Amino acid sequence: MMMKLTGINQITLRVNDLRQAEEFYCGILGIDLDHRVGANISFLRLQSDMLVLVKAETSCSPEARDIRVDHFGFRLASDAEVDAAARYLDNKGVHIVTHPARRREGRAFFVMDPDGNLVEFYSMYDNGVQQDDALDVDDPAPGVHLPVGRSGIMEESIPVKSRRSRK
Repeated sequence: MMMKLTGINQITLRVNDLRQAEEFYCGILGIDLDHRVGANISFLRLQSDMLVLVKAETSCSPEARDIRVDHFGFRLASDAEVDAAARYLDNKGVHIVTHPARRREGRAFFVMDPDGNLVEFYSMYDNGVQQDDALDVDDPAPGVHLPVGRSGIMEESIPVKSRRSRK
């Protein structure tokens, strides 16, 4: 079974100053503010694509060569395809960070690529984010409930496979 990805829907960036980043992406580039989650996360929408800004735990100098992309997400067509993709990737020995769970946008799970980059796979409801009072939702938006550091994610995740299990 090969997964049928429908696009790269989301990129999440760690930023020093959330409002300054919003001004750049929304005010200067013209991307729409979709919604905020608390004081530290902003979801920006450009047609069907999302740019998520997350307040960084530690500041970074613009001159530094620090990597500031938190994760990116591949969109799948349905919740069922998300579940199938998780099984497929698990069977291929991919390091699963979180198992599929319902979110306000759809259903999602995270894996790590061979270099340790965090990758999300998810479906998205046609009408976007559901209201907070939606039934049977595990957590807020993907990534929102996760600790900022990857080591924190690992501690909360399901039993971790050793690197030797990768195929």
